[in-house]
Amino acid sequence: MSLFWFLLFSAYLAIASSLVEFENSLLTHKHGGVRLKLYHVTSLKSSAKSKSFLFSDMLAKDQEHVRYLHSRVSTNSDSKSKVGVPKPKLVSIPLKSGLSIGSGNYVTKIGLGSPTKYYSMLVDTGSSFSWLQCQPCTIYCHAQDDPIFNPSSSNTYKTLPCSSPQCSSLKSSTLNEPSCSKVSNACVYKASYGDSSLSLGYLSQDMLTVTPSESLPNFVYGCGQDNQGLFGRSSGIIGMANDKLSMLAQLSGKYGNAFSYCLPTSFSAPNSTKEGFLSIGTSSLTPSSYKFTPLLKNPKVPSLYFIDLNAITVGGKPLAIAASSYKVPTIIDSGTVITRLPTPVYTALKNAVVEILSKKYKPAPGISLLDTCFTGSANEISEAVPVIALLFGGGAELPLTGHNTLLELEKGTTCLAIAGNSETSSIAIIGNYQQQTFKVAYDVANSKLGFAPGGCQ
Repeated sequence: MSLFWFLLFSAYLAIASSLVEFENSLLTHKHGGVRLKLYHVTSLKSSAKSKSFLFSDMLAKDQEHVRYLHSRVSTNSDSKSKVGVPKPKLVSIPLKSGLSIGSGNYVTKIGLGSPTKYYSMLVDTGSSFSWLQCQPCTIYCHAQDDPIFNPSSSNTYKTLPCSSPQCSSLKSSTLNEPSCSKVSNACVYKASYGDSSLSLGYLSQDMLTVTPSESLPNFVYGCGQDNQGLFGRSSGIIGMANDKLSMLAQLSGKYGNAFSYCLPTSFSAPNSTKEGFLSIGTSSLTPSSYKFTPLLKNPKVPSLYFIDLNAITVGGKPLAIAASSYKVPTIIDSGTVITRLPTPVYTALKNAVVEILSKKYKPAPGISLLDTCFTGSANEISEAVPVIALLFGGGAELPLTGHNTLLELEKGTTCLAIAGNSETSSIAIIGNYQQQTFKVAYDVANSKLGFAPGGCQ
């Protein structure tokens, strides 16, 4: 940022921020939790505006996100280790597709301020810090569907001082050192995402409303004054990673350190699921139909969710590769669209799929990062595509059928919706396209993750 903009931003903070002593609000444990609706962005009101949103755009944005995750993990690729912690209860929110606001991810509505106003926020298990765009957008705010949050209209809004413990925690949550307005004593955050994407503003707290009957006073988040990058037309990001400033951590004192979701299908298809859910709390771990795998931790990237991918089968047959090919750090992430596999694993998977489908469908040129394509519609080819099962440590598995494995990128051209990891130090990422319509439970307190079939009921 130029010196001019830095001085302008500091001057704004001096005028608009007030000196506020942080008041720590301890929440008591409560049975139950919160359930929110979750949508892919194609379901939002701006879907009519998004006819020009191209799959190639989505895949390009997805690749930038993968590079960011790779940059965080690649230097620590040898450090997978199990982590054990105590035991965790339920808040549930709607979850929607994000395509209509220029994203391949999922959104939910949360309320902020007093009186409450609601905002469409991207839900990201790979992000530790939550933020949204704030007036007066001193430097820049991207276009969003909802009116931009106005801090002066909230009776409960506060900025946090530089001396607050939350300001000290920003480095681990955002990977950037906080700065301080010397005149106003306001803590300034910078959340960057490894590419051109960033949010810069001041650390704040306000009333968070997750449902009409469930709220959290003194929710800590970023009030963004410079927000640029790959956020589509969302209002901001909800961070659900394992970090003390994430929304999950801030709600865990009330509901327990656990959450689950079901991601609805992202593109129009027969019998597609339009609405999913995000449930926060220990109660989200029921029913008992989940099959769990241990959550692993990289000590230098403790906020991300790592799991142990042991094998892949195609039509019930294991890929003909050495078990050691799977032994790379594997992240499950709601903010990545397309699953990435290490090159040896992806090559074996590609060959197995091509061997089966090429008997009936003509191979087609690859599109963007997807290079295993065929001539035919997704509906046609889904009848012939074998079940691709991802097998994890502890007996958990994701049996993927056509709606999780095929993507019709152009009319009459359908591709395998899984890609190889082109980075030199390989990692694997289980993306949201492969998670669609499965229930995914994160028992963070007990360090395990579960999958269950059954759709988004």
